[in-house]
Amino acid sequence: MIRAIVFDLDNTLTDFMKMKADAVSAAIDGMIDAGLNRPRAELQGSIDAIYRAKGLEYQQVFDELLLQVLGEIDPKIHASGIVAYRKARSAMVLYPKVQLALLELAKRGIKLGVVSDAPEAQVWQRLCSLGLQHVFDAVVTFDDTQVRKPDPAPFREVLRRLEVEASESLMVGDWPERDVVGGRSLGMKTVFARYGDTFGTVESGADYDIDDVYELVAIVDRLNARHPPEAGRSRGRGAARPAAAGGVVTTGLPAHTSPPGPRAGSGPGRTSGGYPGGYPPGAPGSEDSSEQEDE
Repeated sequence: MIRAIVFDLDNTLTDFMKMKADAVSAAIDGMIDAGLNRPRAELQGSIDAIYRAKGLEYQQVFDELLLQVLGEIDPKIHASGIVAYRKARSAMVLYPKVQLALLELAKRGIKLGVVSDAPEAQVWQRLCSLGLQHVFDAVVTFDDTQVRKPDPAPFREVLRRLEVEASESLMVGDWPERDVVGGRSLGMKTVFARYGDTFGTVESGADYDIDDVYELVAIVDRLNARHPPEAGRSRGRGAARPAAAGGVVTTGLPAHTSPPGPRAGSGPGRTSGGYPGGYPPGAPGSEDSSEQEDE
């Protein structure tokens, strides 16, 4: 019986990487408009290189850019970049059907939670900007446990706040090494949000793979036996399909097989498909913890 669903935030509920790319693009346009006389491609490449070296959470990206290309921080150009970035970032939107899925799950009495590696202030700012501040029964951020996924502590804390057992919950996320591994370590059923994948994941290792967040409704209905499939009838999209022995359960997706050696897209050199610069080695990833542009 599923009583709760826990979501990752970035690239699971909201398309963070698209927002990041759009915001950086707007910042470049703003700086050029303010007088930065450099080719756009050169500026994009320099910003990408800074993020790869320092991480997507690096707070002085525009400072370092201007020092590199001008030898100083021009206040007008610097401010123009930050203002343009903030305006574009405010356009963060939910993935399609997120609100509908959350509504349907709530109607079924399912408790809803969030586990994010980002700091508390940023998480709540995003939830409020998306109109989700009243939706979740529990929200756990980096500040609550001081450790990041896949450490079991954040998952354990959100289950405690939701007052459910791990076996009664689903963990939904876009990053197998963090969301799937962390949730499974406590016995949660896991769901890979393939629609938010930026690593080209081949094998998620999750109990379910979904291409649309609304598929969660069918998964919950099946697991809770609300609408058992009739014998001989094909299961609809999102309904659990038995996995091959030793494999995972998917929701109508083609079966995935793992290539020899490390999973495609894994390891410190992997890159994100959503942002031109990709995830830098060791970066916290899509959980954009704190940026200069937030100051």
